[in-house]
Amino acid sequence: MVKGKVVQFRRGRHTIKEKHFLIEVEEIKSRADAEKFVGKEVVWKSPAGKIIKGKVSGAHGNKGVVRAIFEKGLPGQAVTTEVEIK
Repeated sequence: MVKGKVVQFRRGRHTIKEKHFLIEVEEIKSRADAEKFVGKEVVWKSPAGKIIKGKVSGAHGNKGVVRAIFEKGLPGQAVTTEVEIK
């Protein structure tokens, strides 16, 4: 199990994808390392104990950030919180 941090919604200039998030993983420093995590499960736990699951869908950029798609959208308070990648 690896820890990661929710960095931001996946977004464009005028739109925000509500179920897509960018996650920064501590151990990853390159795009090649990030692509090894594609298909793994991501779990976010709220302070109240609610669990929302997602899946890593691909790499984002060249510095090791990954994209994850969650079954439900995470709340805005989830940005800068920790997630677990299994």
